[in-house]
Amino acid sequence: MKIISVFNNKGGVGKSTLTYHLGAALAETGKKVLLIDLDPQSNLSLYGVSEDQLEKIWSAEDEYISDYKAAKAKLNEEEFEKFQRNNHSIHYLLKPIEDGESDEKVLSTPVHLRSNLDLIPGRLTLHLFENKLAKHWSEAFLGEPQAIRIVTSVRKICEEYTNEFGYDVVLVDTSPSLGALNKVIISSADSFIIPCAPDMFSDYGIRNIGNALSVWSKEFNTMYSLLSDNKRKYFPNEFVKLLGYTVYNAKKRSDAPNELNVALAHYNYAKKIPQTIKDFVPSNCLLNAGEKYFESSIGENSVIHGHGTLPTMAQKYKSPMWSVPDLPNLGEEKSTIKGNSRLYYDTRNSYMALAEDVLERLELI
Repeated sequence: MKIISVFNNKGGVGKSTLTYHLGAALAETGKKVLLIDLDPQSNLSLYGVSEDQLEKIWSAEDEYISDYKAAKAKLNEEEFEKFQRNNHSIHYLLKPIEDGESDEKVLSTPVHLRSNLDLIPGRLTLHLFENKLAKHWSEAFLGEPQAIRIVTSVRKICEEYTNEFGYDVVLVDTSPSLGALNKVIISSADSFIIPCAPDMFSDYGIRNIGNALSVWSKEFNTMYSLLSDNKRKYFPNEFVKLLGYTVYNAKKRSDAPNELNVALAHYNYAKKIPQTIKDFVPSNCLLNAGEKYFESSIGENSVIHGHGTLPTMAQKYKSPMWSVPDLPNLGEEKSTIKGNSRLYYDTRNSYMALAEDVLERLELI
């Protein structure tokens, strides 16, 4: 199993769209994939479940998020086990760790989206876990058990779900923050992808990520060196590697005099990204020591052009873009979707190329 986090210090770069469709494409290659929504905004979750379903999950957990121990005490063992097996958010799964309670023996059931693809939804209350994480961070250097438990909690959950359900890849969606939660998510993953827009903000976002990685790498290496072998169990053996980047929402121009077929302004920013990565991302975080894999975006720029309203329809109908035209009960958009079915179908080729390149790069880790 490999853990891939998807992160940029800039919002609006198609992060949730990329995560969901990459997961769906990997699933179609035969890989078993788990999506975890660790962005409190929970946009990835809405690709898999309706707002009503998400509200139902959140409402059932509310008491546990407020006071896990007290809520659990209201149920007998059999009742709690039944509740525990239901679909739950990632914050609910982290809550016993946050509150210092014992680990649960039974794993909650992930939301099944389609063949080979499951989801653990997000939750707006994740800031509570991040606050506790930030408070315990310095104590982890001293080997304090509860602090280590919190710092390693995300990777531990990934490994427990892999052992139970047999996942090949875990894709973790993140917020644009450089705070404590993303520090732990990214540093404890095996690899990460930077989704970019062809603009100045993504360029500076990469610079911020690179500077943060320099600090995080030193902190994790120091922490790792100070811990006993037993306490290193849920730490990765090596610091996270950058698999590569994607460019999204570049304006397509068939008459553009460049190899990317995009507007000149977007082309100029897209061509800056490889050098920004080499200049700012620490060399120990670059896949294959920075050779070959950063000259163009993952999948040879396969997802560089924007998809217009197609992702909105994918989110509405809880299906990858390429599957939407063949769904029953399309509703009022049916004629428009059917009339543009070729555009929907073509997105599969783009994301399959992306998925195959990701799998090739994972082999190097």
